[in-house]
Amino acid sequence: MKWFLFWGVTISVLFITRFEWPKLKARPVRDKAVFISLLLLVWILSMLDLPSTPGPTTVLLFIFKPFRGLVEP
Repeated sequence: MKWFLFWGVTISVLFITRFEWPKLKARPVRDKAVFISLLLLVWILSMLDLPSTPGPTTVLLFIFKPFRGLVEP
């Protein structure tokens, strides 16, 4: 994990929350829940090393590799 990126995203989330929360006070609870959940999602995704994470193709190859002998002549 890159700590500079983590702290940058954390500070950004705190600033966004600080400046947007007064506007959200008049909104319904559902809007506040969506706002918090989206910020938490972004914050959690910033902790993951997404460029190094295997994609769906890698998972499919892992699943179907044992069947290669049955399909190919």
